[in-house]
Amino acid sequence: MLQTRLPKIRLSALIIGFVAALFAIVAPSLAQTPPTPSEVAAYTGLHAAAHKGDVTAISRLIAGKADPNARDGAGRTPLHVAAFARQRAAMRALAKGGADPRALENRIYDAITIAAVADDLETMKVGIEIGGSAREITSPYIGTALIAAAHLGHDTVVRELIRAGAPLDHVNNLHWTALIEAVILGDGGPRHVECVRLLVEAGARRDLADREGKTPLDHARQRGYAAMVKLLDR
Repeated sequence: MLQTRLPKIRLSALIIGFVAALFAIVAPSLAQTPPTPSEVAAYTGLHAAAHKGDVTAISRLIAGKADPNARDGAGRTPLHVAAFARQRAAMRALAKGGADPRALENRIYDAITIAAVADDLETMKVGIEIGGSAREITSPYIGTALIAAAHLGHDTVVRELIRAGAPLDHVNNLHWTALIEAVILGDGGPRHVECVRLLVEAGARRDLADREGKTPLDHARQRGYAAMVKLLDR
């Protein structure tokens, strides 16, 4: 019996390992793309003011009927540009002037997810403050800011997103939840362990499995992540 099961177990582990490796290769091509230096140099109007954090110029331009939701070539609004540049006062000024706090750029990222991926807690808080939602479905993976933050081990961001009502059990198009990503794409280190703890204590479902039928606990055991196993096997 053991002999017949071993090949299946090994094959499943190889498949999961291949998918995770493929994700690591493909993910950069689907990742957020902040404005390049050449794009920044070409910015005018609100995009330029947003990148510089020039609140006075933002107010003046909007009063002169500039479109607060104008797009650059990558679909970024001035609010996206301000989020990438960590210009929080500019974000507030843009929102006051009519910028959509939930706008998505061409790669389907909003200001909250941009800040979450950057591990920029304060900018993310401003994104929520001005009307963004931690519940938004974002990214080419049809995920959430919470999934992205858990994947990267951004534990303080995960804590704030949970507090803001982020969906704990959303399943993205890879069939992974935030809890699965914290394990399968994490390094087993303290920050990823803390993400697992926060998610478990918030009530994230530990029984939701990936396409191979593997739960977060299965993945943690397979990788030898003892601290995660302890949290998941309560």
